[in-house]
Amino acid sequence: MSRELIRSRTGAVTGFKSQVLLTTTDEVAGRKVREVKGLVRGNSIRARHVGHDLVAVFRNLVGGEIREYTKLMGESREQALDRLMEQASLLGANAVVGVRFTTSMVMNGAAELLAYGTAVVLEDA
Repeated sequence: MSRELIRSRTGAVTGFKSQVLLTTTDEVAGRKVREVKGLVRGNSIRARHVGHDLVAVFRNLVGGEIREYTKLMGESREQALDRLMEQASLLGANAVVGVRFTTSMVMNGAAELLAYGTAVVLEDA
């Protein structure tokens, strides 16, 4: 599996190049599920940084996007997806269907981001 990063103009990680297709749908147009490999998941737990919290408090007062947290959550999301794709590859899948995200607070200032779905082997219909 390739781990080459895709970055935005600001340098934030926006994705990973991979041979595993990810989709939130249960079906892929023009393809059929040949084999279901099972549930796969990937998670990432990140804590806030005190310096970023100070900037966030200021931005909260004057308004605007809190870019530090946007970047933190974006990187966490991509790390969770990377781990999900790695698990799917290890099972021999070429796609993950029904991809979903969930978040939860694990302690004050730290959140978990979980990505999960069903690893499958797709073939042309």
